[in-house]
This record gives sequence, structure tokens and C-alpha cells, in this order.
Amino acid sequence: MTPLQLLADLPDGAHATVAGVSANGTALDAGHLQRLGSLGFLPGEPVQMLRRGPGGREPLAVRVGDGLFALRLAEARCITVVAD
Repeated sequence: MTPLQLLADLPDGAHATVAGVSANGTALDAGHLQRLGSLGFLPGEPVQMLRRGPGGREPLAVRVGDGLFALRLAEARCITVVAD
């Protein structure tokens, strides 16, 4: 079985499947987590880490389903995935 990891830890170009969204520290509140779900970060959805911002930092360009989003590192640390 492939272990869970954080979306923020995927290398550029990696494909995975969303396992869940949950608080990881105090950086994001319940409203932020709900917003991630409404954007499509739901269990079972395919996701791809496209690239990171300058110097390998923020923002993170991520594709989930058919959508393309720029995430902050704090947001990507709340999304658990199973790498393909």
C-alpha cells in the first residue's frame, strides 16, 4: 500500500490522488478547508503538482481534476494524497 503524503511534498510533475483535506496546524481555519473542498480537492480526485514558484517556493501550481490552481504552502500542507 502506498503511504499517504502531503501535497506540498510532491515533486514537480508528480501525479497523485487526493486522500483528504484536514487541518495541519493553525494556519488555516475551517472556512479555508471548506474552500479547498469546493475547489475540487476531494477524496478520489486526481491531482498533479505542476511546478513551484521562484526558488522552489510559493505559489504552487496544482491541477486537480480539470482545474488549475495556485496554492500557498500552508494550503498544500492540509491536503493528503496517495502518489501514483
